[in-house]
Amino acid sequence: MAIPNPKPIQNNIQEGDDASLRSLSSEDVSQAPRGYCCAKSINPADGRGRKLHLLQMLVLPFIPILALIIQTSILLHDMMVARNEVMEINNQVTIATELGKVVTRLQLERSEVAFYVYTNGSLLRTNLSKRFELTDDALRNMSSWPPVSLTFEGHTIPYMDKESFQRNLTHFRENILNSEDSSIKDVVSWYTSLNAALLEHLTQQIKENDNSGVWRYLLAFKNLLKSIESTGISMVYGVNYFGQGYLQKQNYINYITHDAIAKDLLNTSLNYVSQMKQEYQESTIIMRNYGDIKRKTDIILRNINTTKNYSEALEYFDMMATYTDQLRKIQRSLRVLIQDYVDENIQSSANTEAVGIAVLVLVLSVSPVIIWLVKNAVATIQLYAANLAKKAKELKREKKKSDLLLFQMLPPSVATQLKQTRQVPAEYYASVTVYFSDIVGFTEIAAVSTPLEVVTFLNKIYKQFDARIECYDVYKVETIGDSYMVASGLPVKNGSKHITEIASMALDLLAGSSQFKIPHRKSERLQIRSGAHTGPVVAGIVGSKMPRYCLFGDTVNTASRMESTGEASKIHISLEMKKALDLIGGYKTEHRGLVDVKGKGLMDTYWLTCKEGGPNRTLEMEAPSFLEEDEDLEPVFIKRLRNESYF
Repeated sequence: MAIPNPKPIQNNIQEGDDASLRSLSSEDVSQAPRGYCCAKSINPADGRGRKLHLLQMLVLPFIPILALIIQTSILLHDMMVARNEVMEINNQVTIATELGKVVTRLQLERSEVAFYVYTNGSLLRTNLSKRFELTDDALRNMSSWPPVSLTFEGHTIPYMDKESFQRNLTHFRENILNSEDSSIKDVVSWYTSLNAALLEHLTQQIKENDNSGVWRYLLAFKNLLKSIESTGISMVYGVNYFGQGYLQKQNYINYITHDAIAKDLLNTSLNYVSQMKQEYQESTIIMRNYGDIKRKTDIILRNINTTKNYSEALEYFDMMATYTDQLRKIQRSLRVLIQDYVDENIQSSANTEAVGIAVLVLVLSVSPVIIWLVKNAVATIQLYAANLAKKAKELKREKKKSDLLLFQMLPPSVATQLKQTRQVPAEYYASVTVYFSDIVGFTEIAAVSTPLEVVTFLNKIYKQFDARIECYDVYKVETIGDSYMVASGLPVKNGSKHITEIASMALDLLAGSSQFKIPHRKSERLQIRSGAHTGPVVAGIVGSKMPRYCLFGDTVNTASRMESTGEASKIHISLEMKKALDLIGGYKTEHRGLVDVKGKGLMDTYWLTCKEGGPNRTLEMEAPSFLEEDEDLEPVFIKRLRNESYF
C-alpha cells in the first residue's frame, strides 16, 4: 500500500475523461457557449455589447410608451371626431328648430287664412297682417336656408332660396286677400305644399344622423311637427264643415286621412320620448274643452248635413287652436330637451377631449424622463456587468490554478467525480501493473549534500521522469524520498495494455537516467533500481483534509519487493508479469532465478532487458529530449488545460 502524490494525466487519456476535464473549468460569465444565440456580441460588458444592450433596453420601454401614445392619439382623434359630430348635430338641431318655427308659423298662418276664406273675409278671429309679419320674422331669423323644391298644382319650383320662397309666399298672400275666387282647397294645397317641402328636408337631415344618440328626440320632434301639420289640415276641413254645413266627399276623405295621420304621428312621438307622454297627459287634463274636441270630431266624422253656423265654426277653430297650442308647447319643451341633450353631449365631448389631450401631454412629458431613467439604469447595469466580468475573469484564473493543482494531486476522472458528488467509492481492479524505482546510493549522496542540493537534484530528475511518463498510459501514484511509484490500468481501465505501457516506460526511464548527471556532482551518473509486478488491486480516495488516491493489495507490496531486491540499472519483474509479457510479445527478458522476498518467501523472478529489435532502440530515439537539462518541463496535460478555449 502507498499514499499518492500529485500526478499529471497521461497523454493518451480517453475522450470521455477530456470531457470531464473541460467541464471542471470555469467559464467567463461574459461569454456564452458556442452555438448559443446570445454570444459575446451582446455582452453588456464589452464595447459593441454595451451599445446593443443599451439600444435594447431603450427600445423595450419605448415600445409600450409608443403604443400608449398611438392609442391615446387614436382615442383623441375619435374624441375630436365625435365632438365634431356632436357640434354638427347641434347645428342641425338649430336648423331643425328654426325650420320647425317656420313650419309652425305657416301652420298658424294657414289656419288664419283658411278661417278668413271660410268666413268670406271676416277678420273676427285675428289680424292677418300681424300673422304674416310673425311668419316673415321666423323666415328672417333662420341662420341657413335648405335647398327646397316646391310642387304646387302640378308645377315644380326647384331649389328655391329664401328670397324666392319669400316672394312666392308674398305673391300667394296678395292673391288670397285680393281675389274673391280663393277657395279652401287652394289655401290648404298651398300651405301644405310649403310645409311638406320643409318637413321633407327636416326628415332627410334626421336620417343623416340616425347613428347619433339624439335620433329619438329628432324623430319625435319631426313626427310631432307632422302631427301638428296634419292636425292643422284636418282642422281646416273641420272649420269648413261647420262653416258650410257639410263636407264634400273628397274633403271628407281628406279630413279622415289627416286626422288619423295626426293621431298616429302623435302617438309615435309620445312613445319615443317618455317625458312628452307625461306632459301630454297633463295638458289634456288642463284643457277644459278637450272633451268638446272629441265630441265635435265625432260630429264631423258622421258628416251629417246641417245649416251653416259661423259661431260654431269659430268655436271649433278656437278649440283646435288651443289644442295645437298645447302641442306646440310640448314641441317647445322637446326643443329644450333636445338642446339640453346636445349641450350635455358637447360638454361631455369637450371634457373627454380635454382629458385625452392631458393624457397625451402627460405621456409625451413623462416619456423622456422614463427614457432617461432607463438609460441611467442600463448604464449602472453595464458598469456592474463590467465589474462582474472583471471579477469573473479573476475568479476564472484562480479556478484554473486550483484545477491545475487538483489534477496534479488526483486523477482527473476521480477529481471530477469527487467535485460533483463529494464521494468516490473504492474500486476493485482485476489486473493492473505497478512500477517502483529508487535511486541507487541516494543515502550516501544525501549525506554529503546540502538540503537545497538534494531538493534540486530530486526535483530535476522527477520533473524529467514526469515529462517522460506523459508518453505512456500510466498514472503516477506517489514519490516518497527517492522512491518513484507508477501504475497503469487505473483509474481508467485499458485492458491488457497496462503491462506493455509499464514495460516500455521502465525501459525508457532506465535508458534516460543512465545519461543523467547529478547537478552538483557532474562526474557521477545517475543509477536507478526498478521493479514491477502485475496483479489485482483496490484503489480509492483516502482522507478528507488532504485526500489521496491510494492503491491497496498484495500487488503493491510485491512490486515494491521487486524494486528493493533488484539491482542497479536493471528492471526486476515478477513471474506473473513475465508471463503476461510473453503472451503479448515484443519484449526480451532474462531469467534471474529464485529470490528470497521478505514476506513472500522464494519467488522466481526475471530481468526485463529490452524490446525486441535491439537494446539501444529506446535510448537512441528518446534520450535527446530526455536529457535537455535546461528545459522547463511541464506535463502535457497541464499545457492542454492551459490551451482549452473555456479557460
